[in-house]
Amino acid sequence: MKYGENLFGRRTADPRTTLPSAANHPTATPALVPSSTSQRPGIVPAPASSPSSSSSSSSSSATAASEPPAVRSDESGSKLIVGPNIKLKGVEIEDCDTLVVEGRIEATMVSRAIQIAEHGAFNGKVDVDVAEIRGDFKGEMTARKKLVIHASGRVSGKIRYGKILVQEGGEMSGDIAALSGQEQLSR
Repeated sequence: MKYGENLFGRRTADPRTTLPSAANHPTATPALVPSSTSQRPGIVPAPASSPSSSSSSSSSSATAASEPPAVRSDESGSKLIVGPNIKLKGVEIEDCDTLVVEGRIEATMVSRAIQIAEHGAFNGKVDVDVAEIRGDFKGEMTARKKLVIHASGRVSGKIRYGKILVQEGGEMSGDIAALSGQEQLSR
């Protein structure tokens, strides 16, 4: 017997017996991983198989688990997240539906929405439909539909908005004015 020939009772001489292949082997079938409760948008989970002898309550829960979750409309489209401790300077951000700022950005941006986190900061020019500010914004902002300044938010500069909501504690300063109806539609 050669070394490793029949190790652990494996028989390599019998062609009818196939050895398990490695997970990274090119012919290996992909593993099905059970989905977690936090699912990414666009990922449809594999349907759960339920035994036929199960009670009606367990089969209804299996049916509910096999249905894809409803994707929220604010999660659709492209999203750029600038994480904490990241600094982005001197850029133009285009074709981004939602920008989430947790770090620091100096940029020009035309988008659908911007969200500045509590420790995030944005300096520059922003032209969006909806702006939600929990951190710092300095510069020129046009929020065509809505500007929300949370209690921890600070906004300064030339600010134009369709509708505005400022929570108690939120700060704003500078040249601030509402957009006229024609200005909202022209962009």
